Amino acid sequence: MTIAYLNGEFLPLSEAKISPMDRGFLFGDGIYEVIPSYAGKPVGLNGHLARMNDGLSAISITNPYSFEQWSDILTQLLRHNEARFPEGNIGIYFHISRGTDTKRYHAYPDNVSPTVFGFAFALPPAQPLSKDAVKPFKVALQEDKRWQRCHIKSTSLLGNVMHFQAGIDHGVNETILYNENKQVTEASSCNVFMVKDKVIYTPPLDNQLLPGITRSIAIEAFKRAELRVVENWFTTEDLLDADEVWLSSSSKELMPVVEVDGNTIADGNVGDMWEAAIKAYNAYKFLA
Repeated sequence: MTIAYLNGEFLPLSEAKISPMDRGFLFGDGIYEVIPSYAGKPVGLNGHLARMNDGLSAISITNPYSFEQWSDILTQLLRHNEARFPEGNIGIYFHISRGTDTKRYHAYPDNVSPTVFGFAFALPPAQPLSKDAVKPFKVALQEDKRWQRCHIKSTSLLGNVMHFQAGIDHGVNETILYNENKQVTEASSCNVFMVKDKVIYTPPLDNQLLPGITRSIAIEAFKRAELRVVENWFTTEDLLDADEVWLSSSSKELMPVVEVDGNTIADGNVGDMWEAAIKAYNAYKFLA
């Protein structure tokens, strides 16, 4: 059985119970983080926990635990669940809501303790290092209709869910988003990269997109491998004219995209730059 963590206790996931008066349930008032691990080794732990702390601060929730305490909880969740996921590819989901109040009221309540929940789930295997072995994505393209604080990893994900579902409804894997100026921002659950003339581009960080930990690790890995990477805006027109398009996330690592909104990217095959990029990422990911 899957073992979860809830407010200081490790217990079967099926027994974890949260009050319907919890503000995470009523308002989506909380922060979450997903931390991947392979063979017991987490990827980007420092970055994930730092981003969690920044998100909690942004919505005025006091972080209930120290870095060492969070790290210990993650280690115990991995140990408790390793028999259930013998392949060793385990994601850890952490969810911190503002806590449970006695009434439904929009303003932040005083004197409530955060609800802390964590559980383990199976991750797909790490990406293969050959362009001939990876199964690429096809994606949709939509104007971003979400709120203007996308840099906060909030549990209020309805906008992301609706954009993701639009891709599913179109028979593809994801939806890449763009702003009113036709600039690509991110995807509904991933960051976005494109390649043109052997230069890797990704949108710069601001309130329109999440500061992805995989994105950050990838950028540093590319630089170490002497791949040229530029953080700069590009348009939907640039995207469709790209030589390669990739998505990045904790569960997907670097995912090549061969079709955007019905348009084939380049020759429709996974490119050489992706193969170089995934090798660079794989060489660095446990060092970040």
